[in-house]
Amino acid sequence: MSSPPTTDLAALMARIVLKDRAAFEQLYRLTSAHLLGVATRILGSPARGEEVLHEAYMNVWHGAGSYRPGTATPMTWMINIVRNKAIDTLRSNATERATTVPLPDEGAEALAGAAADGEQPQHLLDNSLQRLQIDTCMGHLSAQQRQALALAYYHGLMHSEIAERLGAPLGTAKAWVRRGLARLKDCLVAAGLEAA
Repeated sequence: MSSPPTTDLAALMARIVLKDRAAFEQLYRLTSAHLLGVATRILGSPARGEEVLHEAYMNVWHGAGSYRPGTATPMTWMINIVRNKAIDTLRSNATERATTVPLPDEGAEALAGAAADGEQPQHLLDNSLQRLQIDTCMGHLSAQQRQALALAYYHGLMHSEIAERLGAPLGTAKAWVRRGLARLKDCLVAAGLEAA
């Protein structure tokens, strides 16, 4: 696929500075496939590449005024944004892996306690199936999202404490919690479980 002419992209960038949504949509259509390829090559995962691409386009939208035509072409400028975001993601993933701590399996403890209290077998089975579905949905989250949610809900940590514990910027920790909750809710609703 050939790249769009630089003059077209430059004209779109000038309109994006004025917060022209149509120009932004057109820029996205013209450049997203190439930029997704860049992110995916660096991260080795299309899903992670899409997350980085979303963040990069948010930077383009909010930072279009910092683009300088004499310094680089619009495509080069955007590739640098995507590349930097992808590298930051790789670094934060490495930090997260190094700082991940095992968490107790509190669900198993709760089921053991329920059995000791004499709950009916059907109720225990329903709880087990529900827990299995929750575990499956948790498995669809990124490692960072799972760790951040566990620290927030099982250990009652605030965003700043989560960021400190995981060695991540505060905004990143907040994003992990927010996106993790959204993905978890979507998965549970799709599985027919009521979202709390």
